[in-house]
Amino acid sequence: MLYAILGRDAPNSLEQRLAARPAHLERLNTLLTEGRLILAGPLPAIDSPDPGPAGFQGSLVVAEFATIEDARTWADADPYVAAGVYTAVEIYPFRKVLPA
Repeated sequence: MLYAILGRDAPNSLEQRLAARPAHLERLNTLLTEGRLILAGPLPAIDSPDPGPAGFQGSLVVAEFATIEDARTWADADPYVAAGVYTAVEIYPFRKVLPA
């Protein structure tokens, strides 16, 4: 099943985010290689594709996991969690409708 993983950034966490980004992307690339990643990306803190020092308010990942518990285990092991970038991680079952 697909799950939407929404990580919420801590205030002023841009420096930690940038430091942990290579390890974070490595895990996402593993999901991509396994054919389980639907989409992933950051949520800019301002209305701009490059928010500069304003940073990000979080990230969204939509990926396939066997269970919501597996999605939670994967999300809890994210380098952004370990680095203190995320203050909270929410996980929701996701049903893709479009594109078909």
